[in-house]
Amino acid sequence: MPEHTNYVKWFRNSAPYINAHRGKTFVIMFGGEAVAHANFANIVHDIALLNSLGVKLVLVHGARPQIEQRVHDVGIESRYHNDLRITDDIELRCVTDAAGSLRAQIEALLSMGVANSPMHGAAIRVCSGNYVTAKPIGVVDGVDLRHTGLVRKVDAHALQQQLNNQNVVMLSPLGYSPTGEIFNLTAEDVAVHTAAALKADKLILYTADDGLLDSDGKLIRQCEYRDVDAELEQQSALHSDSIVQAVVDAGDLGINRCHMVSFQQDGALLQELFSRDGAGTLITQEHYEQFMTASIDDVGGLLAIIEPLEAKGVLLKRSRELLENEIDHFKILVRDGMVVACAALYPYPEQRSGEIACVATHPDYRGADRAERLLELLEREAYNKGLQSVFVLTTQTAHWFQEQGYVECQIDDLPPAKKQLYNFQRKSKAFIKTLN
Repeated sequence: MPEHTNYVKWFRNSAPYINAHRGKTFVIMFGGEAVAHANFANIVHDIALLNSLGVKLVLVHGARPQIEQRVHDVGIESRYHNDLRITDDIELRCVTDAAGSLRAQIEALLSMGVANSPMHGAAIRVCSGNYVTAKPIGVVDGVDLRHTGLVRKVDAHALQQQLNNQNVVMLSPLGYSPTGEIFNLTAEDVAVHTAAALKADKLILYTADDGLLDSDGKLIRQCEYRDVDAELEQQSALHSDSIVQAVVDAGDLGINRCHMVSFQQDGALLQELFSRDGAGTLITQEHYEQFMTASIDDVGGLLAIIEPLEAKGVLLKRSRELLENEIDHFKILVRDGMVVACAALYPYPEQRSGEIACVATHPDYRGADRAERLLELLEREAYNKGLQSVFVLTTQTAHWFQEQGYVECQIDDLPPAKKQLYNFQRKSKAFIKTLN
């Protein structure tokens, strides 16, 4: 396939994500290691692109290696306790110097507008300020951490005003007390509490790895916060990973979606946000409603949802016997033991296609994207089975499927086995969606 055709296809497929992210608030954290990496200029370009697409951005930068260099330059040795710097008066000057220098450097990169560059015409306005109130950690295990602190409060109202004015907010790993003191904070602490205070739609954490890795070193593409807790218990090495601990803290503070992406991989942020498979790890809150493959014991629950829709002609009538025979094709959403939504996938491997059928939600549980989530689950399953497309036959829900990216097709476009079973009396319309 020609390169320009691949580009057009990718750009079209990214449109739903562009629409979904517009107007949303993202908090993006990158450590001092990321700023020092050769790929950081590309990260800035990607951040500029998000800004141009209408995403509200809060950037939080770290500065540990830069602080370390300044501490070394003044001839003293850094001291740590529980992976936290013991910040005395001399080191605090190194901290503020490094943070101020990095902030200016990042602001300069975000201010670029050179012709024939990704930043041309960006005109990004960056603002910083004393939005973070901090408190001292104090004495831990008999060790006084001095000017090292924790986030006490984030001025969400002031931040929101800046975001509503289309400004990009940048926060340094510094906090201030009502008595005028400055505290050295971790970027992770600032990022997590800022995301929680703003009720941000996403918290994005840049890391040296591709994302969260399992015990075999393989990338975990999607999981829930509880799975991260389990990984921490299994892998003692992760206990010292401040990024992973930040993910755990994000879950405890109720942040719905957290992404881990690599600062070393060019375009990882864009791939994570604008493609189906992503590039890193997406961590979400645990749903008290669970997806599962249906079993014979779920037939009664399925019939309770399906039969009223069959009576209205929305769904094709299925007998209990037929449901029992085809039960393995069904995915269900269960809430406290009750089936509240269902859908089925029937593969046609020879044509590398599949039919999605019987998408239904209990009337008491409609309006919360349950059907959309089930549909997405089956599309992902079809893709993992090697299918290139999925299709639906519907009489009354055509518009809903079109909103999910399906386009109308002819009956002749369906697999031969399905065409032979087509019910001409129902006159169902066919819609298809290409998987990628």
